[in-house]
Amino acid sequence: MTPFILLAAEKKSAEVTDWAARLGWVLGLVLFVVLVYWLMREGWKWRGTLQSDLPELPSAPTEPGEARLTMSGRYHGSTTAGQWLDRIVAHGLGTRSRVELTLTDAGLDVVRPGAADFFVPREALREARLDKGIAGKVLTEGGLLVVTWEHGDKLLDSGFRSDRAAEHGEWVTAINSMIETNSTEGAER
Repeated sequence: MTPFILLAAEKKSAEVTDWAARLGWVLGLVLFVVLVYWLMREGWKWRGTLQSDLPELPSAPTEPGEARLTMSGRYHGSTTAGQWLDRIVAHGLGTRSRVELTLTDAGLDVVRPGAADFFVPREALREARLDKGIAGKVLTEGGLLVVTWEHGDKLLDSGFRSDRAAEHGEWVTAINSMIETNSTEGAER
């Protein structure tokens, strides 16, 4: 048993003698990673070009009215309505960020520090629901507040996650009742 212990104690790693080959592999790997990153960036820019027909995002009115609900959390992105993997990147809608949501009688004010703020007018709101995912973010069932709204001639789904997920249900109820009230008022006119 002693000879085996001696053999194990005497083993050493072989010294690297071919530094040029090793550096070549490392440089090749770095170039490959840079190429993949560049291709991903170009794809993101191309998607934005394809979505350039989307009009500019509306900004909040100067007098939006009293806040019905407020929420702080995360904005996880917007997609084409009903297609949870078709991310919208035009006008910064694909940028994840912190968010401060405010629901007023005028609509939904989305304030995103470090990204473009936007406003969803009351007339553009179509639906609010709880869901489990949106492009790039999958959560447990009902872990994401998804608001469907009309922008230009497209329907969009925007995903939000509150810091306190228990308040999602209150948001769904408030937005959907606001939509029902809006459609009732429109039918009476």
